[in-house]
Formats: sequence, C-alpha cells, structure tokens
Amino acid sequence: MKAFQLTAPRTLEQVDIPEPSIEDGEVKIKVDQLSICGSDIILEWGPDLPEEEYPTAPGAPNHEVVGVVVESRNDEYLEGQRAIVIPRNVAGMAEYLVQTPDRLIKIPEWGPADEWVMCQHSGTVLYSAKHWGNPAGKRIAVLGQGGIGLSFTMIAERQGAAQIIGLDLVEARCQKSSELGATYTINPGNEDIFEALDEITKGEGVDVVVDASGNPDGLETCIRMAKQKGQIIGFSLVPDQQTFKHRDWMTKEVTINPTVIATTNQPVKEIREIVALKERGWIDPGVLKTHNMAWSQTPEAYQLYADRADGVIKVAVSIED
Repeated sequence: MKAFQLTAPRTLEQVDIPEPSIEDGEVKIKVDQLSICGSDIILEWGPDLPEEEYPTAPGAPNHEVVGVVVESRNDEYLEGQRAIVIPRNVAGMAEYLVQTPDRLIKIPEWGPADEWVMCQHSGTVLYSAKHWGNPAGKRIAVLGQGGIGLSFTMIAERQGAAQIIGLDLVEARCQKSSELGATYTINPGNEDIFEALDEITKGEGVDVVVDASGNPDGLETCIRMAKQKGQIIGFSLVPDQQTFKHRDWMTKEVTINPTVIATTNQPVKEIREIVALKERGWIDPGVLKTHNMAWSQTPEAYQLYADRADGVIKVAVSIED
C-alpha cells in the first residue's frame, strides 16, 4: 500500500509498504482524508532532527485522519462505518490503518469526510477550553489564530465570553477570527500588542490567555497579557526551551495550565464530544478548512501549511489523486 514518510528535514517521500493485517479486537480502516497539525510541522517535519531519526515510521508525522472500516474483528465497529482515527505512532499518512476502538471516533454517514476530519483537532481544543471553567463575563485572548486558535475562539464565543481577542501575524486569520466570534483582533505585525490590549481592556488585562502560537516566546507574551491572578492555558508544543520573566509571573500570581489531551487516560473523550456537538449544529469545525489537495500533493500541502501561505488555515488531503 502507499504511504508517505519523512526522510530528511522537510522532505516527504512516497513509499510502498505491506498492507497491515488485524488481530482480535482490532479494526482496519481505509483512509479517506487526512489533515495537518501544527505539531506535525513544529516537532517533526520542520526541525533538523538527529540523523538517526530518519526516515520516520511510514505514515509519520500525521495524526488527523478519517476513513471507513473495511475489516473488523470487533462488534463495536462494522464494515462501512466511518470514523476518525487516532493512528499508532503518529503515522496516519498511509492507505490503510489498524486501530482499536478506544482510538476511534464514529462519525455519521452524512457530511463530507474532509470536514469531519477537522473535529479531531477541535476536540483537542475542547479538552483544553474546559480549563477556563464558565467563561461568561470573562475576557479571553487567544494568541495564534490558526486552526487551533480559531477553535478556541469559536468555543469561547458559543460559551458566552464577554470579550474575545484574537491575535495573529496573518491578517487573513485576524479577519477569520472576527467572522468566527472574536470581538477584537490584534495583528502584532501592525500594532503593539500591549498598547492595543490596554486600550481594549482599559488597562485591566485579560482573565484568560490561551497560547496557541507555537512560538517559544508565546508564554512570556501571555504572562504580560494576563490580568492580576489571571489564567494562562498552554496548548502549544514547541521543541525549544521556553523562558519567561519569573518575577512578572510571581508578582502577577498568574496560574499556568498546560494541557495535552493525548497524555490523559481519555484521549478521545472531547473529540467524541465535538463530533456530537457538530451533529446537533452547535459548532462546525469544517468551516476551518481552506484547501483540498490530492495525495500526490502531500509534500506541497505540508509546505503550504508551514509557510502559512495562500490564506491557509486547515488543509484536507485526499488519499486519492
């Protein structure tokens, strides 16, 4: 079967590998659509990893996948069922995947697969957003308005946050942030973050700051933005050491909540919840998809996403050409 793997920094090559077989309790999925996550870029595709780490496992790095069951040895999943797949070894760029039901999320028969796949990353955001409690009446700022940051913006808007401030260096993403519920946007390339924030909040700062920037300097920026005894929700995974002014953090008494759904004992719970919320019309992560690309264009899709070019927010890649 066909797959892509990372053979050098920023280099994806197609390979042919054996089609996987399944054991009792497992399910075999024919992949339909996959998408790209910022962590794929920041942690594996983009950096110069040690030479011995190449090539990666076939299919890596990728973990946002939708497909259809073609073989099952589990009563919970029958042939023909569509599902979001959390692939083993972060290796989703392959024609077929095998997984157990605890890493699968059923999706309905209706609706395009290239939109349902967006529920994977928005579900991880729902897990993190639960850490802000009841946002009614709160000011929430989201640093970074890519697919993750915009998911935070959408959830905050639907939950009734008083003010939502979206920050991004890409003006098109600021515009999308406004469309999806931000009451204010700040482009740090065009204006000073802290002057703009003082004007918006009348010098009070914000109750909650979400770091969805993927930038090693993001945490320090969040500490400066937060109000006295405010909260920071960390989402970004960055390969470099993050530093911040310890005294500023201490004197502000800011709470920092790191959040990584994958390390919990229920890593698909909120993804299932976001699928259910999309089914009933409460939220639609599918609106974040800006580009559709074919399987042969997978290397170009990763480059496009990394460059933040052509107004890209989320890319859906079809297994077919």
